[in-house]
Amino acid sequence: MLTSPKNNLARALRKARAATGLSQEDFGSVSGRTYISQLERRERHATLTKVDELASVIGVHPAALLLLAYLPERPSKDAAERLLATAREDLKRLLSVPTAGKVKAQP
Repeated sequence: MLTSPKNNLARALRKARAATGLSQEDFGSVSGRTYISQLERRERHATLTKVDELASVIGVHPAALLLLAYLPERPSKDAAERLLATAREDLKRLLSVPTAGKVKAQP
């Protein structure tokens, strides 16, 4: 059974464009207007490399664009703070694992 994604990069991209006054055509250095339109209609999915490029045009860190994608459509006043706190704690936990990226030898 397919479930709907928990993120909405399409909405985040539209919101970020609106907040910065950018048009779809303003992304011409990294993508065509048709591609941006398809992303915003959820007809295409962006790679992390593309998120980097889109964020660069918007003038934000790629993580900001991704965090925006994980906020609810109508976030409460503290929704962003809760999301940031969760991401901060997750990152701390992941960075504190001393064997991250290493495979222990089997006896």
